[in-house]
Amino acid sequence: MNSVVSANKPVRDYSEQLNALQSGCYADPFSFLGLHPISANEYELRVYLPGADSVSIELKKGPVKLKRYLTSDLFLLSLTTPLSHDNKLIIEYSKQKQIKHDVYRFGCHLDEQALYLFNEGTLEHAYQHLGAHFITHEGVEGVRFSVWAPNAKSISIIGDFNCWNRCEHFMRFHPASGIWELFIPQLQPNQCYKYSIVDGYGHVQDKADPFAFKMQQAPGTASVLQPLKKHKALTDTQRLERAKRNHVSAPVSIYEVHLGSWKRRPTENNRYLTYRELADDLIPYVKDMGFTHLQLMPISEYPFDGSWGYQPVGLFSPSSRFGSFEDFIYFTERCHDEGLGLLIDWVPGHFPSDPHGLHKFDGTHLYEHADTRQGFHPDWNTYIYNYDRPEVKSFLLANAIYWLEEFKIDGLRVDAVASMLYLDYSRKNGEWIANKYGGRENLGAIDCLQQVNTRCYGTDSSIMMIAEESTAWPGVTNTVDNNGLGFGFKWNMGWMNDSLNYMSRDPLYRQHHHHEMTFSMAYAYSENYILPLSHDEVVHGKGSLLSKMPGDDWQQFANLKAYYAFMYAHPGKKLLFMGSELASRHEWDHNKGLEWHLLEHESHSAIQKTVKQLNKLYTTTPALYECDHTPAGFQWIDCNNAAQSLFSFARFGKESKELLVVISHLTPQVYHQYTVGVPKSGVYEVVLNTDDEELYGSGVKVVGTTQQLVQTQSTPSHGFEQSIVISIPPLATLYLRWITG
Repeated sequence: MNSVVSANKPVRDYSEQLNALQSGCYADPFSFLGLHPISANEYELRVYLPGADSVSIELKKGPVKLKRYLTSDLFLLSLTTPLSHDNKLIIEYSKQKQIKHDVYRFGCHLDEQALYLFNEGTLEHAYQHLGAHFITHEGVEGVRFSVWAPNAKSISIIGDFNCWNRCEHFMRFHPASGIWELFIPQLQPNQCYKYSIVDGYGHVQDKADPFAFKMQQAPGTASVLQPLKKHKALTDTQRLERAKRNHVSAPVSIYEVHLGSWKRRPTENNRYLTYRELADDLIPYVKDMGFTHLQLMPISEYPFDGSWGYQPVGLFSPSSRFGSFEDFIYFTERCHDEGLGLLIDWVPGHFPSDPHGLHKFDGTHLYEHADTRQGFHPDWNTYIYNYDRPEVKSFLLANAIYWLEEFKIDGLRVDAVASMLYLDYSRKNGEWIANKYGGRENLGAIDCLQQVNTRCYGTDSSIMMIAEESTAWPGVTNTVDNNGLGFGFKWNMGWMNDSLNYMSRDPLYRQHHHHEMTFSMAYAYSENYILPLSHDEVVHGKGSLLSKMPGDDWQQFANLKAYYAFMYAHPGKKLLFMGSELASRHEWDHNKGLEWHLLEHESHSAIQKTVKQLNKLYTTTPALYECDHTPAGFQWIDCNNAAQSLFSFARFGKESKELLVVISHLTPQVYHQYTVGVPKSGVYEVVLNTDDEELYGSGVKVVGTTQQLVQTQSTPSHGFEQSIVISIPPLATLYLRWITG
């Protein structure tokens, strides 16, 4: 039984500790607060509760009131025996009474081995150890808070559970790891919190939790308590399907989406669709269109809508713009149930300067380089991670693993890789610092990317890691053991730039730029490529894809259809940004939904039909995807016909029967009785003609038969022993499939 020592004992001098508590800066709160031995037979309970009228503690013989220290908010009680966790505090405020555990009676719950790996830069599951976690500690349910801030002088947890008072929940510091932690019982999901950090100069700043699983939507800046709920496990069938659809020899057709502007609810204040609404609307649409993968522009929480998610503050928080954490899980599970690959954009290259974010997190340049020549991005006014710091590597590695493992995401498309690789990226002479060898390569970033890719593929080899890398950096998709970066795929920015430049020219002048459509084959097998027509090509004054096409209205649509078909036949996986299938006339606006009303017009509807038909042909024609990564899958028939702006080539699958002849003609002329050499004799079937009347074309018939079949003849042409004679429609791409010998 607990015995209370006489309250008439002389008062000790706690003025120094009280000053620290009142100032909100206490570096070692556990050394003073809580229960402490005073002598062999005496203990003193010290509780600091700002605003409390009185404090009592429940003992077996009943509540015993603590004595207020002078006129302060420090309350004291002397005991002859220790307390158990069953003894709770009874706190009287002016308008309420609370019964709470004393947070300074709980021991540390951190895993020392995990902290060692975190400091080493290799902790894959750092998000399970840092941040706010609902746990049962010493028989009591509550939340364990932990945050890395080695240079802070003091840290308090503030939130709506303590009226945002930084003088109540001081954290305990672990100097060896730089981690601060505190266990607070009786907290509930959806309560808001931050870390109130006092730096070495005495300045105070309130920061969001870098590892928070949920954050307030802007303009709110607080983290939100969110249990880490497990995603439904993939079935064996789903795992096999995923491994198949993400393989380098699989058909990969990606629909890139900005969730905030795919559709809006105009009649409801133009609000966003929720994750659940998107699951019921977007996923069936993508499936019906024949895409194999859905790629989401960044959904990690971001303050500024105009950044489209590329300036995230909450890397571990699915954006609350579209609903709850559980709603996002529902969305991902629906993708898996429908057999739709789900990719998300991942942004490890920089972070914004929002005051509640990572910048000068503990008063020092903790996550970013201190030198602006390495730590500040001049193009985006953002900060660059210090990839040389092991804890930053653990942070980014854990974030990549988090999305893949906790939500079973198919893969990550890594944004702006080039900006990470080069120390002089977008900098003039004198504005950057060379590496230790005198070069321009960012060695820390290279190592970080290699480690992320190695660990992610090591965790699950069926995923996709995709690089948006805009330079000729060698070996982006080579394995790390083979001196590569370890990505599975790379965006082919060269193809995109060259082909769009060509297509934007008047057909009269295209003959002088023929190489812009053929040059990509000179390096097509240097990496595992994805051909992207992404959001970047329809913003910032660039106009829509349709508006880039020359000619009158009909010619613009004809050009776009022919271009899409050329893209789908070119070696490399495919990516189209949302709205590309609608042939929007205006460039993308993130504040509005897509122009779905355009489908009421035959011309726009024809583009959608073309994309749907292309996806069906692509995913069912092995010649178009099986050998993307090897020269065995492609052969030019005629790459030199610049005068007629005509390109012809053959695509091959792994089996000899898989053969497709592709012809793209990019002038408004019509050519009859045109001879094209082909690799095999036999019968070819026209399976696509973008000039078909059903696709808003002029209706020029490629062959005279109603079955759209053409027999080869023994007339050599283009270096082949066999040839076919067909009509070539204007501004059109043709697919002819070999069907019999």
